[in-house]
Amino acid sequence: MITDTPATPHLTAAVRNNAAWCDAVCRSHGTGGTVEGDVWASALRTPPLYPDAVTLSPTATPDDVLPRIDLSSPGASVKDSFGTLDLSEAGFAVLFEARWIHRVAAEPAPPRAGGWEPVVGAERLRAWEAAWSGDGESEGLFRPALLDDGAVFLAPTATGPLTAATHPVTAGAIACPGAGAIGVSNLFAADDDLDAAWRSCLEATGRLWPGVPVVGYEHGDDLAAALRQGFEPVGPLRVWLRTDG
Repeated sequence: MITDTPATPHLTAAVRNNAAWCDAVCRSHGTGGTVEGDVWASALRTPPLYPDAVTLSPTATPDDVLPRIDLSSPGASVKDSFGTLDLSEAGFAVLFEARWIHRVAAEPAPPRAGGWEPVVGAERLRAWEAAWSGDGESEGLFRPALLDDGAVFLAPTATGPLTAATHPVTAGAIACPGAGAIGVSNLFAADDDLDAAWRSCLEATGRLWPGVPVVGYEHGDDLAAALRQGFEPVGPLRVWLRTDG
């Protein structure tokens, strides 16, 4: 299971950008972490879907990670950013595997009808999260403080009176600048046309951050769609989940 993954510049940018995004989400919930050595970690349990620790170097070891997170109950998770850890002896199992991705900066394009623009305001953010969740509900995972912390929630442009009825959110993604790149995550499309969603997302990031590459991680059909839109895989990652209490 252990792999030898060199920390190339593209891979390092993707990892560092994602760790900064995880920290931003955690800080918005009052559980921000710290970087020590090769690991970002939070001593408090982090919000749902976000890791308690993220490795920042392929040389990080279990001893660098485990003492810094809450192991008092099941549910701790670790983003093994280079696929180099074995946490099985500590009661963890691999939740999923994915690939980091990198894409050169898209050529800036003018706004177009139906293009994507940043979400503005807490109400629209709640509508975005409800659409992303797939069940029409917002649980408050993404809090308005993120909008003031550099994160950009992208959605199709709305024109005219802005209400959930007249302009439901039908697709979107999160873009987070940092580490010399724009990290894109949580991309979705209500009609499951991920290729169209990626094209709209890249048009928006190219316009908002001209000349800046885009990074992230995906797996399965989401990875295949990203690769069709010009991304290249730059390294493996694993997310470990602790089930032993």
